[in-house]
Amino acid sequence: MSFRSGHYSEQHHAHDHGRASPRRPASSRTPVAPAQQQQDGYTLVHAGKQVRFGPVAFWIVVGTVTVLGMWSAATATYFAFRDDVLTRLIARQAEMQYAYEDRIAELRAKVDRTTSRQLLDQEQFDQKLDQIMRRQTTLESRATALGVIPDGSVTGSIRPPARGAAASDPAPSGMPKPSPISDTVIFVAPPDREARLESRTPVVGKVQPNQFAKVQGFDNVVLRLQSSLDKVEGRQMAALSSVEESMESRIRRMRGVITDLGLDMAQLEAATPRAGVGGPFVPVKLPPDAGTFERQLHRINVTRIHVERLNRTLALVPYRKPVIGAVEFSSGFGIRSDPFLGRPAMHTGLDFRAATGDPVRATANGKVVTSGWQGGYGRMIEIDHGNGLSTRYGHLSEIHVKIGDLIKLGQVIGAVGSTGRSTGPHLHYETRIDGDPVDPQKFLRAGVRLSAG
Repeated sequence: MSFRSGHYSEQHHAHDHGRASPRRPASSRTPVAPAQQQQDGYTLVHAGKQVRFGPVAFWIVVGTVTVLGMWSAATATYFAFRDDVLTRLIARQAEMQYAYEDRIAELRAKVDRTTSRQLLDQEQFDQKLDQIMRRQTTLESRATALGVIPDGSVTGSIRPPARGAAASDPAPSGMPKPSPISDTVIFVAPPDREARLESRTPVVGKVQPNQFAKVQGFDNVVLRLQSSLDKVEGRQMAALSSVEESMESRIRRMRGVITDLGLDMAQLEAATPRAGVGGPFVPVKLPPDAGTFERQLHRINVTRIHVERLNRTLALVPYRKPVIGAVEFSSGFGIRSDPFLGRPAMHTGLDFRAATGDPVRATANGKVVTSGWQGGYGRMIEIDHGNGLSTRYGHLSEIHVKIGDLIKLGQVIGAVGSTGRSTGPHLHYETRIDGDPVDPQKFLRAGVRLSAG
């Protein structure tokens, strides 16, 4: 292959055919046309043959050959490294797929954990809420048990636990204070206990049993409910302890009074009248799983029975005052100067200062054995209270009962006057044991002692 200009090609061609070119003088050469001199080209020589190409065709051929060569090289490279590339592509796709699947599995596991935690929280919330509801029901039943304890059986002396400043507030002026020697013997029960009222508050009534609480607010809700129930339970236990303490104190005072008065408890109980009662005997049994509240309530009920029995027994003991108003004695029990003779004499009772017509009340249950005029007593009533105990009410202006009448504690039996051996309106009051007069103040002091607390 050879590339030459036009003149060089012609000379070379003539030389190859063995022809001698005659030398011509330079002046005798034939001039070449300008078009032929400017014409360029490329000659391909092979096996003695020449192929002439123009510049455009030549570069087209060269470009085509170059493109084909590059394509062949690329194809050969592709086929040489095809397995490697495919392996890498497959591995990359597999890696991406595995990562995607792992991510999906992780998210699915997270969703499952979240769902399980929510279900667990829901279950725990339902369990705790159910426990709180059961506890509230228990507290309400306890409040009901507290509510049925008759305060009158303890003579209204039970005081609810102190509650801040409210405990120091004075009692309402319209509420009479119980007193064993007051004008009336009707015992007024104190206001309802705090625990009885507080336990009626619907602590968890508005909470829906199946409501799902978020984890953030769940603990706070449960803590508030439990704290509220703890306060209610604490108040109930305090009220129960107060009731038990008051009843036990009351029993001690009652028994102490009976002993101090020299009375026989067995004889008093035997003489106590009984109303018509009866029924089969059913022993009281505490369940084996009874808690502190139930056991304490059982003790209170047993103690209350003793208190009621002692109250019925003491209803036959004249330890209350027979007139209305403050106690004011015009003459005491014992030796004194006789108001008519001026000589020492035995005064067998107490003279209560009062106005004519003031009501006179029986100081204990009993039966009228004397009703009418009795010498120096004037108009007089005598009531037998049993077990040798009796009381006398003298100088009456009016008598409202007759012999044989059964008298109730606090019943009005007559009116103050100045009949008989008297210097002015007053009530002559006596207490007797087996017919012998004893100082009525001994019984009145016993009544003051019973009213304490």
